Amino acid sequence: MEFLTGINKKDTLEISELMQAERIGQKVKVNGAVHTIRHMGNVAFIILRKREGLLQGVYEEGVSGFSLKDVREADTIEAEGILEQNEKAPNGIEIRMESVRILSEPASEMMPLAISKWKLNTSLDAKLNYRSIALRNIRERAKFKIQEGITRAFRDFLYEQGFTEIHTPKIGARSAEGGANLFRLEYFHRPAILQQSPQLYKQMMVGVYDRVFETAPVFRAEKHNTKRHLNEYTSLDFEMGYIDGFEDIMAMETGFLQYMTALLAKDYQRELKVLNITLPNVEKIPAVRFDEIKQKVSEKYERRIKNPFDLEPEEEQLISQYAKEEWDSDFVFVTHYPSKKRPFYAMDDPEDTRYTLSFDLLYKGMEITTGGQRIHDYQMLCDKLEARGMETEGLTHYLDTFKHGMPPHGGLGIGLERLTMKLVGEDNVRETTLFPRDLSRLEP
Repeated sequence: MEFLTGINKKDTLEISELMQAERIGQKVKVNGAVHTIRHMGNVAFIILRKREGLLQGVYEEGVSGFSLKDVREADTIEAEGILEQNEKAPNGIEIRMESVRILSEPASEMMPLAISKWKLNTSLDAKLNYRSIALRNIRERAKFKIQEGITRAFRDFLYEQGFTEIHTPKIGARSAEGGANLFRLEYFHRPAILQQSPQLYKQMMVGVYDRVFETAPVFRAEKHNTKRHLNEYTSLDFEMGYIDGFEDIMAMETGFLQYMTALLAKDYQRELKVLNITLPNVEKIPAVRFDEIKQKVSEKYERRIKNPFDLEPEEEQLISQYAKEEWDSDFVFVTHYPSKKRPFYAMDDPEDTRYTLSFDLLYKGMEITTGGQRIHDYQMLCDKLEARGMETEGLTHYLDTFKHGMPPHGGLGIGLERLTMKLVGEDNVRETTLFPRDLSRLEP
């Protein structure tokens, strides 16, 4: 009989612990995966891959108490030796290896990808087919540490602002967005769909907690295969009550972006350096009306307006170019989208009901956020549904929430993979998606 009293203290050290000055010259124990072995005659460098990066071990023939032949790439090992400083080594330290214990060995002699190279010179398909192997490359995995930082900043910032984290169902009877782009399934002999958004649920929860957020997958059955679209992606959503206008939502997102860049600069310096990322300036972000910016871009770049009710990808690029040239900003809020292109719950502009009190946030030529003020009046919601010829079936519980009173509120959804993609400088959203789901990919 024994009792567990907490975390087991390990005698193996991590890179941050090894970098403490008092450790230099001491005998230390570490573990890790053999990333690569560089033979230099009587000396070899055994590079270990650990959660915080790379660690250099030095094997000396006749001095180290093991045979180099016993160690292979992709082995996981435990090693002991003397810690020394070396400016040329990763993180400026190395271990003069005295002994090694093999923890596990690969079953295959050959790695499918040359993960020890600084950059994986292979196709995107190859990287995705061997995703869990490709991500062992230092640059590849750094992208997802940056993505972790974005998500962490979103959570931490909103906690500080009094938001409550919620978890909404992904199987439902009715979609918030409507339309044909739905994954339909049978749910115990009843028709159901995978949710395109947590929108209806997070609005309902504003009546409970005032401010709520969620980070979760959403599903879009769109039959396209572009560099910017996925059929499953992670959405960073929040909804907040007692707003004075949709400008409060844009201001909250600006605050998040400021918090995010500060956190990345503070805690993710290693990954920023590996990826050569320059963080954007988010001290202030311009906001401009949809109809106005379309006209400005049309005039400046001599481009005819083809669709007066939406933005085409080329227009998003030009709007971002305009924002950079005119206001020196990588971000730009485009506000007052046409009502016919927004969902039924979007609040129409009382001054001109052809437009809504809503916005998109563009970042370096791509929409990464959609948000705005919602209708909070029960009768107004019913009238909007009727005007659009929409059935209320499946919306009963949602509408009942408004029947019993709701504060003025609004919110947004941020595409995590898209934001990561633009931040790290990739041009395909699959590069910043752990295991992408698109028209052709259902594995791994």
